[in-house]
Amino acid sequence: MGGFFGAVCNEDAVTDVFFGVDYHSHLGTRRGGMACVNDEIGFQRYIHSIENSPFRTKFEDDITKMQGRSCIGCISDSDPQPILIRSNLGVYAIAVVGVVSNADALIKQYLAFSGGHFTAMTSGKINTIELVSALINQKSSFEEGIRFAHDMIEGTASILILREDGSLIAARDRWGRLPLIIGRKEPTEDNPSYGHCATFEDFAMRKLDYVFERELGPGEIVRITADEITQLAPPRKEKRICAFLWTYYGYPNAVYEGINVEAMRMKNGQIMARADKADGVAQDIDYVAGMPDSGVPHAIGYANESHIPYARPFVKYTPTWPRSFMPTNQSMRNKIAKMKQIPVHALIEDKKLLFVDDSIVRGTQIRETVDFLYDNGAKEVHIRSACPPIMFGCKFLNFSRSNSDMELIARKTIQELEGDEGHKYIAEYSDASTERGKKLRAAMAQKFKLTSLQFQSVEGVIEAIGLPADQICTYCWTGKD
Repeated sequence: MGGFFGAVCNEDAVTDVFFGVDYHSHLGTRRGGMACVNDEIGFQRYIHSIENSPFRTKFEDDITKMQGRSCIGCISDSDPQPILIRSNLGVYAIAVVGVVSNADALIKQYLAFSGGHFTAMTSGKINTIELVSALINQKSSFEEGIRFAHDMIEGTASILILREDGSLIAARDRWGRLPLIIGRKEPTEDNPSYGHCATFEDFAMRKLDYVFERELGPGEIVRITADEITQLAPPRKEKRICAFLWTYYGYPNAVYEGINVEAMRMKNGQIMARADKADGVAQDIDYVAGMPDSGVPHAIGYANESHIPYARPFVKYTPTWPRSFMPTNQSMRNKIAKMKQIPVHALIEDKKLLFVDDSIVRGTQIRETVDFLYDNGAKEVHIRSACPPIMFGCKFLNFSRSNSDMELIARKTIQELEGDEGHKYIAEYSDASTERGKKLRAAMAQKFKLTSLQFQSVEGVIEAIGLPADQICTYCWTGKD
């Protein structure tokens, strides 16, 4: 997916941005970038691949060369950014988080009337950030241009711009599917620095001595200087924040819309445990465990509610391979993912285990883990998914994106059960109380060799988050925007 952090201060902001961006490393795996500006040098920018090395090690030398009281940086799962743009709005650096689903149509439309061009990458594709910039530059101001871009884009685009005058422009995406938080740093006796920041993750700014100023509303646009925040465009009325921020994406100490990720996950696990108790299933269990890492707090909540001991039947060995995606070769990545799982035999052999995972997308990881547990002597393996069956590839963010919905294990299983006709009844298959819902869970349990399989309900996730249902995006489960 990706994330960004920007700051404008009365003193140098590069170090704050370096550490602020590093705290977004869990959101992207491909590229990192930083850009700053000052009166003497102008813009400076560095972009590096982070596929084989973390952001911090890639940029620790660069920041010694960068100077500026205004700076932005990003972690990206796709295109290189921030990019530098020279246009009718001036020279600026821009970073974008999100997905432009209708990029091809927008590119054709732009080229047809503008007579202009885009810089093509090696693959022939266009950098999405350059496309967003082209949309913005069609208007006479940043606020008009960003509003226009938001209206034209199908998908999601949160935007952070560093202007030549050192100010930042921050815009939350049109529907508020992602967070965008403004922080404030006050001078102290020990540190005379002051200013403002814009960040995806609130804990990134708190670690750098910024305090919460406010969270932008859907489509809201602000101009940021060291001294003040100026609203350029008010929030839109409707919001659809992504539920996966809490169930999967977010770091445990992150807070979105005032709701902490770890607390939501524990509550989510409690709700699942109550549902199992009401149905009288999986009550004779030796240990509850969480699939590392984001499944763990869901499992703690389940264990606390069910009064079944929490344990770690296997651990990850991470000193030499902290990130399983680091090798470029897929077979090597799969091998490393397997090598990282170290069994705790005393907690597996002849034990009835219930694992909670954050989600089940294609099913590859869960199949390998279940085989691993049985190979090491587990008597029973029960799985609980902390979210409902994923029925649709996400068209707004990078999570659960696929070339076809049929790559999703739930849809594959429906096809096996009922053929094409079955996809007319997705709502029934999602609902565990219906006959189709029961058949889906039984078929998937058999496929994975599970003693039982259950999914959290849409209503359960919404209850755990605590926001009104019409403010939460559940598209990947329901197919409804």
